[in-house]
Amino acid sequence: MYKNGNVLAFLNKSSDFHIHHASLKDNGAYHFTGFNGSNFSVSSNIVKIQVQEPFTRPVLRASSFQPISGSPVTLTCETRLSLERSDVPLRFRFFRDDQILGLGWSLSPKFQITAMWSKDSGFYWCKAATMTYSIISDSPRSWIQVQIPASHPVLTLSPEKALNFEGTKVTLHCETQEDSLRTLYRFYHDGVPLRYKSVRCERGASISFSLTTENSGNYYCTADNGLGAKPSKAVSLSVTVPVSHPVLNLSSAEDLIFEGAKVTLHCEAQRGSLPILYQFHHEDAALERRSANSAGGVAISFSLTAEHSGNYYCTADNGFGPQRSKAVSLSVTVPVSRPVLSLSSPEALTFEGATVTLHCEVQRGSPRILYQFYHEDMPLWSSSTPSVGRVSFSFSLTEGHSGNYYCTADNGFGPQCSEVVSLFVTVPVSRPILTLRVPRAQAVVGDLLELHCEAPRGSPPILYWFYHEDVTLGSSSAPSGGEASFNLSLTAEHSGNYSCEANNGLVAQHSDTISLSVIVPVSRPILTFRAPRAQAVVGDRLELHCEALRGSSPILYWFYHEDVTLGKISAPSGGGASFNLSLTTEHSGIYSCEADNGLEAQRSEMVTLKVAVPVSRPVLTLRAPGAHAAVGDLLELHCEALRGSSLILYRFFHEDVTLGNRSSPSGGASLNLSLTAEHSGSYSCEADNGLGAQRSETVTLYITGLTANRSGPFATGVAGGLLSIAGLAAGALLLYCWLSRKAGRKPASDPARSPSDSDSQEPTYHNVPAWEELQPVYTNANPRGENVVYSEVRIIQEKKKHAVASDPRHLRNKGSPIIYSEVKVASTPVSGSLFLASSAPHR
Repeated sequence: MYKNGNVLAFLNKSSDFHIHHASLKDNGAYHFTGFNGSNFSVSSNIVKIQVQEPFTRPVLRASSFQPISGSPVTLTCETRLSLERSDVPLRFRFFRDDQILGLGWSLSPKFQITAMWSKDSGFYWCKAATMTYSIISDSPRSWIQVQIPASHPVLTLSPEKALNFEGTKVTLHCETQEDSLRTLYRFYHDGVPLRYKSVRCERGASISFSLTTENSGNYYCTADNGLGAKPSKAVSLSVTVPVSHPVLNLSSAEDLIFEGAKVTLHCEAQRGSLPILYQFHHEDAALERRSANSAGGVAISFSLTAEHSGNYYCTADNGFGPQRSKAVSLSVTVPVSRPVLSLSSPEALTFEGATVTLHCEVQRGSPRILYQFYHEDMPLWSSSTPSVGRVSFSFSLTEGHSGNYYCTADNGFGPQCSEVVSLFVTVPVSRPILTLRVPRAQAVVGDLLELHCEAPRGSPPILYWFYHEDVTLGSSSAPSGGEASFNLSLTAEHSGNYSCEANNGLVAQHSDTISLSVIVPVSRPILTFRAPRAQAVVGDRLELHCEALRGSSPILYWFYHEDVTLGKISAPSGGGASFNLSLTTEHSGIYSCEADNGLEAQRSEMVTLKVAVPVSRPVLTLRAPGAHAAVGDLLELHCEALRGSSLILYRFFHEDVTLGNRSSPSGGASLNLSLTAEHSGSYSCEADNGLGAQRSETVTLYITGLTANRSGPFATGVAGGLLSIAGLAAGALLLYCWLSRKAGRKPASDPARSPSDSDSQEPTYHNVPAWEELQPVYTNANPRGENVVYSEVRIIQEKKKHAVASDPRHLRNKGSPIIYSEVKVASTPVSGSLFLASSAPHR
């Protein structure tokens, strides 16, 4: 490793060389030498390194290097950061000789010394350093010398108590405590340097001179040792001189001395000691007395009248006797007085065409006098007279003659202007024009209507009246003519015809009539339902009536069901609009309507409609626990209407005698009976939801009297019965097939029935394993009690009890098998229940 051609270091295992803290001593040219794999010497390129300080050497600056004792001095340590490290903060410290100033290091490059004294003279310097003090640089030392100025000198006058008449010799002596040969003394009279030569004394300097009148005034001296001149206190010197004869002058700003002009009398004695007392006289009559404490004399001023003509003089006295001026004569010329303008007319009122005369007159003034007449500053006519008096000017009136008139009078001293006289030529009003102004294209209730009435011609003041349908609304005056307005806050009653009237006291004029139609915004509409009954029922015709009680026609009404538009109807006049519906169950819900007449649509409140459905004819179903209903069994009577709005009230009847009632919102209702022999007979039920009751068909029930052993005598009776009616089985089957065809069904033996159709029908009771799980449903087909009883038996499987019982339509749609049996009534009591005791159904 080489630096500037000299070996710097030997690197054995590494080719890196580190300079940890670069400084100015590390500046130079660096390169490496070595050996390659072939043991040949190789050398690297040369790299020059130039280390820069982060800032330049500081320089101490002072606001003054020769400050006056007691004055402040600001020291500044100036340096400049390098561009590469312009953001490096620095610290500063200031020194006098080797003594630290202030508290030590500071971030500010300035140091303030509030007052410098002679002991503070010395060498001052500063240091600048980085924040870590890694680099510290000193400024060169600078000498600061505190300067001590001379003290204020003292001026003395001699002789002190002698009378200072003209010709007396006086001496002024100036002396300072720090007197030295370097001290320069100067003498002043009223601020002006004296030209007399000063003489140096053992201490201070002096000048001498003989007094003249010009030597009166204030004297002072200054002493300067090179650090600024210091003045002494002033000494007053008054030279006593008797006054000379004063001179009286008369002056005026005007070229001619006329009455009213301002005149100034000035009296001045050219020589004389102050103060001087001046006195002014007019024809030996004293006027005013003034004292002058300075040269230049005195003056008095006054405005001239005719009495001021005559001779004037003044006197001056400073204690040695008065002196009188020469007399001055004054002749006052009288200008014209202010003219008076008057107007005369034979008519009481100045109408168009009338003759008017203007008179202009002055009371005082030197002739000759020129008169001039003006209308609104425009000249009309002029005339000249040789004496005091008046002149006149006449003319015929037109509308353009209204305005202000005045006249002027001038006798060479400037025109005098009269007061203004106003003339109003009365012009009858023309027919006014009425204008209606509203904030929008059409007038709406609540708008502010401005009725604007204007007569194009007519003398003011004009009184305007406003009318609505010939009824007075109000009036408005136009003092200066022109137009007038009247405002109305519109209501519906303000529609109609409007007019206005203009009157200026001569004649009233009426405007044309203007029609105004005030539009009334629609109010919130009211939606009502109109149905043929109190409760809306399916099939009824419902009228939806929407009406806004207020609002200008035409009004467009919109009808909504659950925010879906049903339709719209326009009402060209009042009374609202209606929309008709033929009710279905889907029409239940929330209804509203909207009214719009082009201004702002209004929506009605929501109205809820519930469409009721009348009950259908109910279906009565009897359910027993076993295959046969016997005394002691619990019988369930189930009544259900397939259609109808809830809540439905079900009533149950036995031989038209009410057994009880049940309310149900859906699914029908049931009533349980513990059977006795008296429960045989006809049953029915009734469904009612308030829209009309519906009665079911009648169902007849026969009850056996045995409950303990149903397979004993009852079974024997059944077997006997079967044998006795075996001959009737074929007839019963034929009757069943005929009834099935009549009802739209096919007989069970119909060859067209598929196996699936057979499976869907109720099973037969021959050799059925689950016999006990089936429940019979009984319906009497011959309720009148003839000898032949046809009974309809529907079999409901227990596993489907709820599904079938809750939906009677299932029974009707499935086409359950029906068995009709003709049973002859025997003479024994047992024969009455023989049909229900049959152990096997027949097909």
